[in-house]
Amino acid sequence: MTTDLRVLEASDWDRWFGTLERAFGGALVSSPEQREMWRSVTECDRSIGVWDGDECVGTAGAYTFGLSVPGGGVVSAAGVTMVSVAATHRRRGILTSMMRRQLDDVRGWGQSVALLTASEPEIYGRFGYGVGARQLRAEIDTSRVSVKVPTAPGDGGGGPRLRYVAPDDAREAIESVYARLVASRPGMLERRPGWDRKLLIDPPEAREGASALQCVLARRGEGEDDETVGYVLYRIKPTWDSAGPEGTVVVDQVGALDPVTYATLWRFLSEIDLTSTVSASNLPVDDPIQFLVSDVRRAGIGVRDSLHVRLVEVGAALTARGYQAPVDVVFEVDDAFCPWNEGRWRLTGDEKGASCERTADAADLSLSVRELATMYLGDTSPAALARAGLVRELRPGALTEASIAFASPVAPWLPHGF
Repeated sequence: MTTDLRVLEASDWDRWFGTLERAFGGALVSSPEQREMWRSVTECDRSIGVWDGDECVGTAGAYTFGLSVPGGGVVSAAGVTMVSVAATHRRRGILTSMMRRQLDDVRGWGQSVALLTASEPEIYGRFGYGVGARQLRAEIDTSRVSVKVPTAPGDGGGGPRLRYVAPDDAREAIESVYARLVASRPGMLERRPGWDRKLLIDPPEAREGASALQCVLARRGEGEDDETVGYVLYRIKPTWDSAGPEGTVVVDQVGALDPVTYATLWRFLSEIDLTSTVSASNLPVDDPIQFLVSDVRRAGIGVRDSLHVRLVEVGAALTARGYQAPVDVVFEVDDAFCPWNEGRWRLTGDEKGASCERTADAADLSLSVRELATMYLGDTSPAALARAGLVRELRPGALTEASIAFASPVAPWLPHGF
């Protein structure tokens, strides 16, 4: 078999995307609007295809994102996406060749971090990706669970004003709140032009029996001081049994600039008439709703992997984030797929900044680049990985030092896929 791996031409997009759709069972898009959105955000010069004659048999792309990291900074990252191999061409090295080309390209673009959301996590571990952020799901029985709203000092118990707004009319307000939240939590992505469309596209055939998308904005102040401080996007899925209505509120996204607003929006969701369940599939693992519900056992809490991270340039990636406490640790890094990362790196830094450089000094901790990626956003500590036998402490005390330094005061979270 002779195949040709090349950069995607815009004129080949339909065939390229068709290969991807077929690999995912033909269910990627359900409307022309969705298809056009994906076409509009595709960065063809950062996308590749593998061709067997005139047939596209492999696809992979990369978006340009700003990724928030511990310490409040934002680093340029490659959002790996649209990865597929035709079923007729499996086990021929096509995926490996695309991953090889892609990581080489990302390095050449000057981006030190690559990201992806995995349909099958096992696939990407062998290319150095580790789970950098997880997500929480909740299925709250609102017939038996209430949501507490704290009172902010000086608030007088009034709280924000809630108003229904057509989702398209709320676009600017939603993006304003979201943009202010990005730096507050690692793992969030700066939304580039066009990505706001993904949030609001609402084809009837994709609703799975639920209502059209609904939006409520939370506002504070009056006159010139009036501002949007929160939003919620959700749907209602009505169901009835012999006893009456048993509808579900399906939450797409909740964002708020302060705790009272956040709790107020959740109380609103929990008290919608003709419903008895609030379902949310993607929340931070430290989401406040866990502490605001009256009975957490009836909140149906669960956790799964979300954002997978790959450090393309170890030194630059570790330099780009801040650290909770002073750290001076030498890592012995194993990275067979990107050998330029192999060897010893001395990380020194604190909350104000950091430096990570090559060194000949003795190693303090030994690990693979996959474990380093798992630690990167603060989701998992080096100590936890050491208990799994994946990080080895070579200098007594180094593990505790690194675990404290790499921690994040808030859990990393990816609000939406790509």
